[in-house]
Amino acid sequence: MNILFKNARILSMKEGQPVFKGELIVSDDRISYLGDGSDRPLLSFDKEIDCNGNLLMPGFKNAHTHSGMSVLRSLADDLPLDKWLNEQIFPVEAKMTPEDIYTMSKLSVLEYLSSGMTACFDMYLTPESIAKSMDDCGFRCVQVSAMNNFSQSVELQEKMFNELNKEGSLQSYKLGIHAEYTTSKELMQKTADLAHKYKAPVFLHLAETKAEVDGCIERYGMSPLKLLDSLGAFEYGGGIYHGIYLDEEDFKIMKDRGLYVVTNPASNLKLASGICPISKYLEYGIPVAIGTDGPASNNCLDMFREMFLVTALAKYRENDASAVDADKVLKMATVNGAKCMGLDDCDVLDKDKKADIIMLDLNMPNMQPLNNITKNIVYSGSKINVKMTMVNGKILYENGTFHLDESAEAIYDKVEKIKQRLLNG
Repeated sequence: MNILFKNARILSMKEGQPVFKGELIVSDDRISYLGDGSDRPLLSFDKEIDCNGNLLMPGFKNAHTHSGMSVLRSLADDLPLDKWLNEQIFPVEAKMTPEDIYTMSKLSVLEYLSSGMTACFDMYLTPESIAKSMDDCGFRCVQVSAMNNFSQSVELQEKMFNELNKEGSLQSYKLGIHAEYTTSKELMQKTADLAHKYKAPVFLHLAETKAEVDGCIERYGMSPLKLLDSLGAFEYGGGIYHGIYLDEEDFKIMKDRGLYVVTNPASNLKLASGICPISKYLEYGIPVAIGTDGPASNNCLDMFREMFLVTALAKYRENDASAVDADKVLKMATVNGAKCMGLDDCDVLDKDKKADIIMLDLNMPNMQPLNNITKNIVYSGSKINVKMTMVNGKILYENGTFHLDESAEAIYDKVEKIKQRLLNG
């Protein structure tokens, strides 16, 4: 199938290439042409889309989330992280079935699509049902193991790693653990051993709160990052989610190991966890990606809000209005997220790259005047600007309408029934 996008402004996110006016062709699941149209190949098109001067760009990559927690939105708010988890979240999660998580993940996909996200880096309880949910939606998902002392296992982690990492699939899988404070040293070591066996990266929640870091030092005499590194977990790279409380040695380890940090500013603010030292990571040359965290802790799955908070909080933290330029933040939300997730063919718009594309409506008050489009996206952009979200060459969201295997209304109805059973059962 060939789709022509014409009369477009195009932001490829390729290094050094500014926004330009041109055309883009999608053939099946890939971009087959990108240019000013003067050398466009002679093709017959199944569909032609007039962009009317609106912007085509790579989709945002939500580099840390828990999609299946959507049913918990606004049910466990205004609590510190430890009470939020132990007193509110864990008891409800204990009642969830794989079928519940399948449906709740679909609800999150609706929100991802309407926020211009074309992929997520998901960590949750039942990887098989999550993969089926994402596949049924046609959404690109990288899962990471959530193994800890209470759920999943080393055996399941290895099984999912081998089953979901298939060429040509929308689904893939990374090694990981939930966090140091929920996982025994033995399980952490076994995960590190899998990393060596498969020469694979490892990801986990790390240094989200000061209490977490202090507890690890008390238990093991070193920070969580140093502990995982001492076990050999980062021999082949990986990354950490949150990364708020690191010392100089931790930063050096991250740089040496080629680790990513995935910042989650809205969730960290809401849980009063702290402000991630983005400028410090950039100073060390450590790549930063952006995640929303889950819908129970954020509670909004909105990359526009996250981008604004990344730069605004950095400016506040450093007392420097020039800190963390908006263009760097846009790269974090697209290119860096893709690289962190191992989606090297979804990072920029270019010939032969995957057709994971969004269209932003520039003909709205918050985007006018067009003094600087990339700055507008970060500083004044909103979900209302998302006109279209395409994943793998298929339009899944367009002008407020979803094109999935079932209607949004059917998903809402199922989620409401699940909520009633979980909370009242």
